[in-house]
Amino acid sequence: YIRIYRYAIMNRIDMVGLFKLLSDQTRLDIVCVLARNGERCVCDLTAQLQLSQPKISRHLALLRTQGLLSDRRQGQWVYYQLAADLPEWVQHTIQTIAAERDDLTLPPAADCC
Repeated sequence: YIRIYRYAIMNRIDMVGLFKLLSDQTRLDIVCVLARNGERCVCDLTAQLQLSQPKISRHLALLRTQGLLSDRRQGQWVYYQLAADLPEWVQHTIQTIAAERDDLTLPPAADCC
């Protein structure tokens, strides 16, 4: 119980924490791509954002550990999406920002690379 409680406190998203996470352009772009397009593989993100896989993966790991993203593994591919249990105000904030980013719309997802 203590470990679960401590984890929940450490990963609670507050306004300052959210805006710190989104203050980096790469992380903001990743979150907007996922908000506009749903679950995506790392290779989709690297292609869309034209950044290296290690750079994208580093930012994805931070977003995941802070509770903003969830992931699932399918074979050798890892797929990311916005966490399903985000507070409503976080979802609304992200969707509002993402709605302004027409440049981040991707074609429908395919079986990865």
